[in-house]
Amino acid sequence: MASPSYKPPPRNPSRAKQTPGQAPDKPSRHDIPPPGAWLLALELRAFGEFGALLPAWPLLARAPRGDGHAVMVFPGLSANDVSTVPLRYYLQSLNYQPWGWEQGFNFGPRTGVIDEARSKLIDTYETTGRKVSLIGWSLGGVYARELAKELPHMVRGVITLGTPFAGSHKSTNAWRIYELASGQNLERESANYDLPAAPPVPTTSIYSRTDGIVAWQASIQSPSPANPHTENIEVRASHIGLGVNPSALWAVADRLAQAEGRWQPFAREDKGRLHGLVYPDPARKV
Repeated sequence: MASPSYKPPPRNPSRAKQTPGQAPDKPSRHDIPPPGAWLLALELRAFGEFGALLPAWPLLARAPRGDGHAVMVFPGLSANDVSTVPLRYYLQSLNYQPWGWEQGFNFGPRTGVIDEARSKLIDTYETTGRKVSLIGWSLGGVYARELAKELPHMVRGVITLGTPFAGSHKSTNAWRIYELASGQNLERESANYDLPAAPPVPTTSIYSRTDGIVAWQASIQSPSPANPHTENIEVRASHIGLGVNPSALWAVADRLAQAEGRWQPFAREDKGRLHGLVYPDPARKV
């Protein structure tokens, strides 16, 4: 995943015998299987999630408004900026300055991809004079997290949607597509990065236990001693529909609206019983 001009930080030898990115009662990242055929088939419900946007729009429009800062949005594997149009349009309606990644289809971190994303982040930061929020859908979330680790002074926060950072390369149903599209060995490329480590900025992972592409356990950010401002938000969604799912969009808006330096965890309990149904209790058992 490394670009020619970027040397990733050395991995921490002390983590070698731990299970990074997982709570003690979770399976190790190498034991997480991909979602089964039933969940994969349920990905077709993404059409329903997109269809729910229009009737949900009046409620979504009541989300906290933003302060005008820039937001970079990275698409998932084999997707382009068209896939993030609904999300970016929504953020624009809430007074943000959303940008696509502007690199066509995301076929993995091929030569120049990370360099271009880094340059765009630096240019946006220098042009606006403000920190930039990064949102990544699936593989795009890996880019967002790694850029935030490299340039934390330019990043306000990171939000990922169904991003597999805590599982092995085979914890998704898309790893073969990744290797075919990128021409890279995913296991070898992943070894260059400490993917489970949280970026040193406020970080939110939005995930679904009914994700048919990525095993939900692979999207769980474990507590980070170096960064207490991390969290996981569960929504009821498909993987393909995460970028248009009304509950996911509301969670994104809620997280982006926090004043810089005043991060608080997502408060599902304070929004009423209906809110609790939309955002399941994270303490519930599998």
